[in-house]
Amino acid sequence: MDGLVPHLLTELTRPVDPRTILETLAEVLPTLRELQQRGVRMAVVSDAWPELPALHAALGMDGFFEAYAISAELGCHKPDPRMYRTPATHSGYRPTTAPSLDDDPSLVAAAIALGYHGLAVLRQPNQSAGGVPYIRSIDALLDHF
Repeated sequence: MDGLVPHLLTELTRPVDPRTILETLAEVLPTLRELQQRGVRMAVVSDAWPELPALHAALGMDGFFEAYAISAELGCHKPDPRMYRTPATHSGYRPTTAPSLDDDPSLVAAAIALGYHGLAVLRQPNQSAGGVPYIRSIDALLDHF
């Protein structure tokens, strides 16, 4: 039993190539490239861990986002206004010109209440938008710029 615990700890803490456990949807990278070419400034607001920028880089998404607001670093989570205001503070975003995307319509509503143009990303046809504007795929975001 004593040898099992160190083995399990080693296995649990070993580096994992994110591409082996996550994949991006086919339209994500082309959409990010097109938005960047159009001069759209982008940031990430996520209830996530501090390694998120490195994960994005491993998935080919580095260079697209100017700022990150990560809950594990800020000590709060969405819909706390600090999460949404952090990218604006660090990058000079103005809420009135920055869209906020989320797959949770209640979090889109929270962003809208703070002055952002919110869009829910609802990939399933039977998902309720809860009264907020929505798109069905990431590439549909291009219609908003």
